[in-house]
Amino acid sequence: MTRPVFRHVPFTIEQDRTAEPEYEARCVSGDGTECGAASGTHGGPGPVEEGRRGHTQESGHRRCRRAVGDHAVPRPAAGLSGPGRPADGEAS
Repeated sequence: MTRPVFRHVPFTIEQDRTAEPEYEARCVSGDGTECGAASGTHGGPGPVEEGRRGHTQESGHRRCRRAVGDHAVPRPAAGLSGPGRPADGEAS
């Protein structure tokens, strides 16, 4: 019977610099239930903050949940030429 062989392959997780981060906010104030007013997703914090200021002025709601998202990519650790493969000239 053949047994599977598992190998630990060192990777680092890095921010994908080719993709812009995303910013958004949602109002969590309200009487008994959350308001839920959402900013939508934006490429920078400015439009989100401006939308929150406007919502607070109109509604008096002061509490929101903010989220910033980015994209991450795994990269082989130094000395590896690809996913789980030794660089040229290295023993496996």
